[in-house]
Amino acid sequence: MKKILLLLFLFIQTFIFSQEKWDIQFYNEVVSNEVFIYADNREEMPISAQFAFKLSNLTCTLPNDEIVVIPPKAKKFLIAKLAPIKANEANSFSYTNSYNFGNALQESFDEKYIYSLPFAKGKTQSIFQGYDGIFSHQNEFALDFDLKTGSEIMAARDGIVVVVINNNSQSCPDISCAKYNNKIVIMHSDGTFADYSHLEYYGAIVKKGDYVKKDQLIGYSGSTGFASGPHLHFAVFINRIDGKRTFIKTKFKTSESKATLLEEGKSYTKNY
Repeated sequence: MKKILLLLFLFIQTFIFSQEKWDIQFYNEVVSNEVFIYADNREEMPISAQFAFKLSNLTCTLPNDEIVVIPPKAKKFLIAKLAPIKANEANSFSYTNSYNFGNALQESFDEKYIYSLPFAKGKTQSIFQGYDGIFSHQNEFALDFDLKTGSEIMAARDGIVVVVINNNSQSCPDISCAKYNNKIVIMHSDGTFADYSHLEYYGAIVKKGDYVKKDQLIGYSGSTGFASGPHLHFAVFINRIDGKRTFIKTKFKTSESKATLLEEGKSYTKNY
């Protein structure tokens, strides 16, 4: 008689956006003497997951610590198959996993894309902290636009809204307040994400799952979270499994240039 003993231990961590719980489920099914591990990803974006297995008398199709990218809206996506080595002996398994949003394996992106300035037509705004800024942008390609509270924020690029955090009112000039950032995150067609942060209390006018067009109004600026005053924090990035981000320098269309990198201390006008 074949004997199979299955033990499952599941430990999940989300490394970034602690306010957000990604709508993804991992589960297993036993068919005969094999175990199939699946994922249902109900998000509009891919989710990357990393597994570490402890196996007894079992083989696994997924090597330990290999990253699996689960497509958006995927149902019963196969993560791994476990099969017994010796059919007539007991076996067991356990695993830990961690996951994060986006394709953590992505390296390429549309390097030629020209972004729109993320504020209203006819406005001139300065950059008071640029790439590698000394206050909060060390080793980070991010831009802080000097927008007053209640200023219109426009989408810099087409995409799908994948995160909206809208209900915070606290702020302070310390990293401990980053958890209070009101923000909108938009996924672009090349798999990159744009982060629009420090929106005012309930300042977002889009919701998760919305498709937005470039130059569409998406919300209103504020000073929530890790901020010393009102502004818009804007950054484009590729997400990694450990919560780190690969930031991307972005060129913008301005009244003076068809495509330019924005610099700290300079002002730019949007005439389109």
